Amino acid sequence: MKKMTKHALATALGTSLIFTSVVPAIQAQEVTPNISNWAIETLNEGEKYGIFPLEWYYEGFRTTISTERLNALIDLTEKKIANLNLAKNEQFTPAVVKGNSTRGDIVNRLYNIVAQYDVEAGNNSVEYLQQRQVLIGSDKGLMLDELASTQDAVILAVRLIKDTYALTEQGAKGVAWVVEDEDTKIYLLGSIHLGIPDLYPFNKKLTDAFNESEGLFVEANILDPEGMSYFAEKAMYSDGTTIQEVISEEAYSKLEKVAEKLEISIDELAIQKPWLISNQLSLLTMDDSFGLTYEEMAMHGIDMQFLLSALLQQKPIYELEGTKAQADLFDSLSAEAQEKELVSVLDSILEPKGQTEESIELLASWFDSWKNGDVEGFKESFTEMEGEPTEFNQMLFGKRDEEMAKKIVSVLEEDQGTYFLVVGAGHFLVDKNIRYHLEQSGYKVVPFYE
Repeated sequence: MKKMTKHALATALGTSLIFTSVVPAIQAQEVTPNISNWAIETLNEGEKYGIFPLEWYYEGFRTTISTERLNALIDLTEKKIANLNLAKNEQFTPAVVKGNSTRGDIVNRLYNIVAQYDVEAGNNSVEYLQQRQVLIGSDKGLMLDELASTQDAVILAVRLIKDTYALTEQGAKGVAWVVEDEDTKIYLLGSIHLGIPDLYPFNKKLTDAFNESEGLFVEANILDPEGMSYFAEKAMYSDGTTIQEVISEEAYSKLEKVAEKLEISIDELAIQKPWLISNQLSLLTMDDSFGLTYEEMAMHGIDMQFLLSALLQQKPIYELEGTKAQADLFDSLSAEAQEKELVSVLDSILEPKGQTEESIELLASWFDSWKNGDVEGFKESFTEMEGEPTEFNQMLFGKRDEEMAKKIVSVLEEDQGTYFLVVGAGHFLVDKNIRYHLEQSGYKVVPFYE
């Protein structure tokens, strides 16, 4: 397992959304996945639950599910439901399972997962799953005797998990607030830019707030190709300059050693600016920390999920800053500040000093606090990592929070309607954060779960 210092972890998480222009794997593959249009939104959410690998999209997703796949799906679905720690149903009588991979048999297997708990599931699997709108069917009926495709089975499992979490009023709550005036309401959600399956599904109250909103506000829309293209151009030298000419000989020597250790071509790093390299390397060090690659953790990020949901629901996406503005912000850092951050990350890779467990525990505590809606716990854990007020730290927060708050105030004053806003949780928790500036402007910011 690769290691990193607490400061490097802070760097990675503070900027990971900006530097991870990851789109869903289904968009990144050269081969178009065979997915029904009506299923895309449900599957997108289900991806985050960790109950099926994305590779299934490209290997007979709409053909009859294999026994091996079905057993894996059922097993992971059962574990997801077990995480709810529900009381057992002492009167439970399992539905008969024949093991023939028909839709009806899968319905029985899924029913047995939830009916063993005290959720008032009755005694009829088909009736219960229809009632809960897990089993919907089509104009051809329920087709219970038909062999199920992988897509059929996954859709049923995703719906069952989402419904059971909603039925039992569970699901990740997030750290959230509400600000409003006479005719405008804005839900404020503090996010973590990286995530894990344990953060999904979200609490129904949170998703209902998003679904009722008329638009989504984010720091930057990283699904916008024009903005990402500008960011990539800004992060690279285009005049023949190389990183070796910009940083000290000592720093470059460390960079060479890290490149060799991580098996990265030094030639690929040569035209990247220090601020890009430091953040890319910070993300790379997080590989396998939670059994996921950093790309997978980025895909599980809260911001990414809401961006994709807005895209699929055709909600307008508004930027508080924008990818171009963020690129300019990082590029404005002094050469000294850029090298200082780069050296800090390089040192954390070359000399981890046994801080891996501390760093992972810190991130895990963020996940737990976010999942439980524990604002104070998250704030306490977050402020633990705050170091000296460096140029880099001042760039991440401070003026940015004040400017984002001004944008929110302008929406409250000039617009009407309901909006959902997602920015990094730190922007709501540090000293003189967004909430502070909103209250200074005369607005009351109240907890979402009051």
